[in-house]
Amino acid sequence: MSIKAPNPVDKYVGSRVRMRRIMLGMSQEKLGEALGLTFQQIQKYEKGTNRVGASRLQQISEVLQVPVSFLFDGGPSGVIGEHSAESASPAYIADFLATSEGLALTRAFTRIPDSKLRRSIVDLVEQIADRESAEDQPKSAKLP
Repeated sequence: MSIKAPNPVDKYVGSRVRMRRIMLGMSQEKLGEALGLTFQQIQKYEKGTNRVGASRLQQISEVLQVPVSFLFDGGPSGVIGEHSAESASPAYIADFLATSEGLALTRAFTRIPDSKLRRSIVDLVEQIADRESAEDQPKSAKLP
């Protein structure tokens, strides 16, 4: 028997649930309690392993204080060729914001009022990332 991979839409909706839950500082247990579910079921929803039914989507959106559309915004549309300059952000942005570190970094960064300081922080992070990726390359790739 083959293992079925989660549907990309289910994974995306789950990542949006996780992101919003983390934004609210809510645990999987608390969300589960509010919905009458176990934290394991919340984990399965967040990973996209289990699909979320329409009525459950409505409940989740109410508990997380967002419209149902929030859970789909920027996700895979299922319509081939529907990509405009105004379409969804790359998936790595949603993935980043769905982590507690990504959310904490974003919150802290947006509280910095000085635009020059924010630019300096971006430059520093880019330099660190460049150094890390250079160190990850095999030694033969580094030779001139």
